[in-house]
Amino acid sequence: PKGKGPQGRRITLKVAKNSVRVAFNGRRRLDLSKMGIATFPKCILELADVEELDLSRNMLKKIPNIIEKFQNLMWLDLHSNQIDELPATIGTLRSLTYLNLCNNKLKDLPEELTLLRNLRTLNLGLNCLETVPTTLGRLRELTELGLFDNALTIIPKSVKKLPKLEKLNVKRNPLPEFAEEEEPIDTVKRIESLYLVEKKDLCDSCLQTCQGERDELHKLEDVTPGASNKPSFPSLVTPNSSARDNQEEWRMK
Repeated sequence: PKGKGPQGRRITLKVAKNSVRVAFNGRRRLDLSKMGIATFPKCILELADVEELDLSRNMLKKIPNIIEKFQNLMWLDLHSNQIDELPATIGTLRSLTYLNLCNNKLKDLPEELTLLRNLRTLNLGLNCLETVPTTLGRLRELTELGLFDNALTIIPKSVKKLPKLEKLNVKRNPLPEFAEEEEPIDTVKRIESLYLVEKKDLCDSCLQTCQGERDELHKLEDVTPGASNKPSFPSLVTPNSSARDNQEEWRMK
């Protein structure tokens, strides 16, 4: 009906059958990515024995309960849709090792997600998650977990301590440990002003200060790479030019 958003492309069984490919690992993959699909096509239930299903980069808002029919699925890619909720039946896909839900509109996760005990890669980045259930720590086969670009303020210890976890991406979340990070200290001392004067015109304290600054500059020369060992200031006015001609006025300033 009109006024309820885009209807999307209608996928027929013929189109779906022509979209089945054999992946490099020998599995059959049903690739319906970038098809402009707005509603989960029920016709693909005829192909529910595939091992991989790619519905990424479409306009899907809901994944229906009938996803449970795909019991052979080991790889499921749903990234870059508009999904705001997952069905509880997602937990019945016990063979899943890869699940990509990145770039959707998920605000929470069903408890049944923790039943996917064979899951090794789970990408939940770029969603609207404010919390992650502690029960996610039951996914003990996880090696990669993406939680970046959400609204998380805490990562449960049970998740951080997953025994096989190798990659945990939590970047760009309002986590306290990131908020408290201080800005990096610039160890290179920047010169904001430079005054030219003859050594005989300096008092003892000023001369001592200048000598200290000169020693610091020599230290920087030792650690700063460059073609020349001596600092070069080509744009500065030398003491033998206009500075000497206007010494009286210059000293007053």
